[in-house]
Amino acid sequence: MSQLGWQKSSFSSGGEGNCIELAAATPYRIHLRESDRPDEITTPTPRALAHLLRTVKGGSLSR
Repeated sequence: MSQLGWQKSSFSSGGEGNCIELAAATPYRIHLRESDRPDEITTPTPRALAHLLRTVKGGSLSR
């Protein structure tokens, strides 16, 4: 999957390795990975990705 065009989040900070990267696999699939673990890739369903984005935007994630 190294041939994919990975993009970092615009909210990623510096070179600390705490970045989420995205790559379009097909028009209906997007891969996600953490920049410090590039071999661990997840491909959520469109519904699951939409839920994740709503949760992140809503600020309801907890540590």
